Amino acid sequence: MEGSSTASSAYEGLCQRRPIVSSSVPAFSAGAIEMVCRALADGVTGPQIPNLIAPLGRLDVPDVPGGTKWKRLNNAVVSAQNRQGDGRPLVRLVTEIMAPVRFASVAEFESVRGSVNERLLLSALEVRNDGKVGRVGASSTLADAQQRANRVAAQLRGRGVHQDVLHFCRPELLQNNYFHAVLEASKSVAEKLRQRTGATSDGAALVDATCSASSGPILRFNNFETETERSEQAGLGLLMKGLFSAYRNPTAHAPKVLWATDEDEAVDVLTLASMLHRRLDRANV
Repeated sequence: MEGSSTASSAYEGLCQRRPIVSSSVPAFSAGAIEMVCRALADGVTGPQIPNLIAPLGRLDVPDVPGGTKWKRLNNAVVSAQNRQGDGRPLVRLVTEIMAPVRFASVAEFESVRGSVNERLLLSALEVRNDGKVGRVGASSTLADAQQRANRVAAQLRGRGVHQDVLHFCRPELLQNNYFHAVLEASKSVAEKLRQRTGATSDGAALVDATCSASSGPILRFNNFETETERSEQAGLGLLMKGLFSAYRNPTAHAPKVLWATDEDEAVDVLTLASMLHRRLDRANV
């Protein structure tokens, strides 16, 4: 996908990766270890932790099965770093947990990788797309690290989101501005519908004028011959109306502070917009 490739290339350009040199990793601060372990905890289950921390050696405090995941990871790293005097234990734990084979999907891997990188980039390190840790230029601020890690963009690339969705909301995603990202994504669907049909209306009226299953649609998602095909036509029209009603109208008129959109919801909405773009691309006018 052109849009995804462009976003990926821009991100890769920020990161001139070099392999980590395991013998020369400075010790991490207690705060850095804690925040990385909090991020890593999203990629593990409680029963997996003993095997993941075993390579770090003995603990100064016992590991407690059933305890808070990030604290168990944190305790193991702190114990090992205190013995060794350098940052290799955290790097090793990150590498163990971020092995791509452990994740059920690319989107899941990218989500955890983005969270971990938000913290590692402040220490001039980054989890690469092969799960290994490499050296990069350090981020001097959390805002810069978040922009470079950009969890949502990584998840969207993992899901193969349509390039036209990314084109419309890339600036908002780079700023982690999910409220306006979903607004721009919903506007992109309406714009594609106008481009395909030549219609000039907007919102629900645009869908009714171009896709209505009850009045001989201008734009058809299928052959529109069987009851099943007519139901699909109606359903896709309702999905577009729902996207406009639920996300375009509120975000266009309500204050951002009163209509918050979180990261997970933004990814789901943009994935829906992506599916609608693909159906519009294949539709017959």
